[in-house]
Amino acid sequence: MATTLLQSDLPGLNLIHRGKVRDVFDLGDGHLLMVATDRLSAFDVVLPDPIPGKGEMLCQISNFWFDKTAHIIANHLTGIDVASVLPPGVDAALYARRAVVTKKLKPVPVECIARGYLIGSGWKDYQRTGAVSGIVLPAGLRQAQQLPEPLFTPSTKAAVGDHDENIDFAAAVSLVGRELAEAVRDATLAIYGFARDYAAQRGIILADTKFEFGTDEDGRLYVMDEMLTPDSSRYWPAEQYQVGISPPSYDKQFVRDYLETLDWDKTPPGPRLPAEVIAKTRAKYAEALEKLAGLRID
Repeated sequence: MATTLLQSDLPGLNLIHRGKVRDVFDLGDGHLLMVATDRLSAFDVVLPDPIPGKGEMLCQISNFWFDKTAHIIANHLTGIDVASVLPPGVDAALYARRAVVTKKLKPVPVECIARGYLIGSGWKDYQRTGAVSGIVLPAGLRQAQQLPEPLFTPSTKAAVGDHDENIDFAAAVSLVGRELAEAVRDATLAIYGFARDYAAQRGIILADTKFEFGTDEDGRLYVMDEMLTPDSSRYWPAEQYQVGISPPSYDKQFVRDYLETLDWDKTPPGPRLPAEVIAKTRAKYAEALEKLAGLRID
């Protein structure tokens, strides 16, 4: 059965980062322990209620995709057993399916986004300027329309509570240098193309996704953090897709839609969630995991 974890508690391990979803511990030997909790953020605010088993589902779907795309680019996984690095007395079952031991890498300070469809902030940019991240697009495109070709649209990596900011490729070059910018662009588009085609065979449209990359001390590039999860990607059921509307997605849209009905200013603290919203959100994550990876948590 799925476990529930709002915040990891691992006495003696060095906590170096507590993000919106992941807690990261430095194991001190060139490795990190990355824990996917059941925390949920919406509008960049972490909500007080967990989605039971969500962290396990995110971790399992990331691991599935890391394995599937290893022929395209190396990833941060080490294969080291999580139980072997946990402090004495900690329930290993709580972490077995939601944590991984990874290489400690130097993060590339750019969010790497691939867009195959015109939706989200890309659609807003296009309506305002006719372009996305400085890439001029044909006139007359509609919301959720497939783009003539997938776009690499980087953004800055904001601190927790702040919003990422879309930038153009030239700005990415100025941040990380041309060679690295071209490497992450090419890897982003290659992984997206592979995953888009794989998902399509399972009745799912991968509209867009974002990746994080890091380098080791030799400068080798790895994909890291999470990969092609419903938190980092926009997945649509193909049978419900139509141009001109924002299609339903396999993610926390139930939560966003509910929060939009409240008198809440989208600043912390976040409101409590009704049991029905929690259950529906969990079901969407579970459906994505089963359809894409053939895995069930329960």
